[in-house]
Amino acid sequence: MRLRGIPQKKRSHILFLYFLSLLYLLSFSFSADAATPPDAPPVILIQDATVMTVSHGTIEHGSILIKDGKIAEVGQSIKAPAGAQVIDGSGQFVIPGIIDCHSHIAAEAINEGSVSVSSMVNMEEVLDPQDIDIYRDLAGGVTAANILHGSANSIGGQTVVIKLRWGQPASKLPFEGAMPGIKFALGENPKRSNFSIPGQPRRYPATRMGVEQTIRAAFSEARDYKKTWDDYNKRVAAGEKSLIPPRRDLKLEPLVEVLEGKRYVHSHCYREDEILMLLRVAKEFGFKVRTFQHVLEGYKIADELAAAGVGASTFSDWWAYKVEAYDAIPYNAALMTRRGVIVSINSDDAEEATHLNQEAAKSMKYGGLSHDEALKLVTLNPAMQLGIDKRVGTIDVGKDADLTIYNHDPLSAYAVVQKTLIDGRVYFDREKDVAHRAEIEKEKKALADKLKKAEQKPEEKKPEERPKPPAPAPTPTAQGEAGQGGAQ
Repeated sequence: MRLRGIPQKKRSHILFLYFLSLLYLLSFSFSADAATPPDAPPVILIQDATVMTVSHGTIEHGSILIKDGKIAEVGQSIKAPAGAQVIDGSGQFVIPGIIDCHSHIAAEAINEGSVSVSSMVNMEEVLDPQDIDIYRDLAGGVTAANILHGSANSIGGQTVVIKLRWGQPASKLPFEGAMPGIKFALGENPKRSNFSIPGQPRRYPATRMGVEQTIRAAFSEARDYKKTWDDYNKRVAAGEKSLIPPRRDLKLEPLVEVLEGKRYVHSHCYREDEILMLLRVAKEFGFKVRTFQHVLEGYKIADELAAAGVGASTFSDWWAYKVEAYDAIPYNAALMTRRGVIVSINSDDAEEATHLNQEAAKSMKYGGLSHDEALKLVTLNPAMQLGIDKRVGTIDVGKDADLTIYNHDPLSAYAVVQKTLIDGRVYFDREKDVAHRAEIEKEKKALADKLKKAEQKPEEKKPEERPKPPAPAPTPTAQGEAGQGGAQ
């Protein structure tokens, strides 16, 4: 680093930023080293644990045999094949990996809020594999998450389901074969009447009526666009030559996929009136809403949600953080479940995702759900909502070995994740994580000491130590000048 010619004050500031970045990179690299697994052994046996399958009860002193990333056998008295890695599960609890149906981690940006319909943007294109929240959520037992666009738009960007494969490149994060989605939003956020930018005109829509009309207008365009392409493809199939294909519209293509059942709709919402509104619009255009997100007034219209076959992904007990949430109650998840709605508990927040097991447990207190029903709220149910339940969400033979191991019952406040596996690989190991902390702190201290030393100003020399200026030459007198002149 060249600092020659830079003033001392600015030089200290540059050094401070430089060492601060080193501190971050160091702690990140150590965490990555601790979490990034080597090539997984082809065979793993988790032995003598309490296995909560979610689908077929709990197996005491159970074992799970994993081969090539898949669950090969579940039961008691499974013997380890030759060469298998054995994980001792004595006194521990194994559940399917937690699935978060509403997340914003691992993303470089969230909202393309400049327009009310931004269906052309795609969250998969801005995945950030170095987001430390991936690792932190792994430490909370999360193995998969639905990465959503923000809620500034009536129709937002395209969504992507990922596996939390920490240490892998962005291309390895998407859940292979998972149905793509798109984010809608209703209420205060898309109508944007709760704030304005000085000097700029207010963006349409500004009312709930406008939100409905925006969605209806977009699907009217998409329906016409689809017909144009259908007509073109029909003529091509009939053998017509020299046809000019319609011009592609990247904003409408995802909406055509919704009409064709090839893309899920996940809609941000709060109030019962706007939820019913979107159900009417969906029926009008012949598409399905896959999930309502937040859906804090879902308990008021649970029968309508069940009849529409729509899922509800909600909070456990968040309340009154905005006007739309004033009618939220902690019984919401249980009441909707009792009426036949497939319900999940989501995070919408990276920190909240680290304890979704506890958020699900609250439904046992508020609404009286059973232990298995509560556990489904963060395992099987979100898997069903995302269309990935054939691969994850339960501990069954043939499914992906996405598993979380706790030291206590996962619905206990004392439960702490010990290991998190994805595809049969250990991506989080608490024992290794704890072991690395002392080394990380040692390196941080060394860098901090270097930073402190670099910021110290050079000691000022004492006055007597400073070099004295040269003495001025004596001033000649008038007489001397005259004499010198006479001599010359």
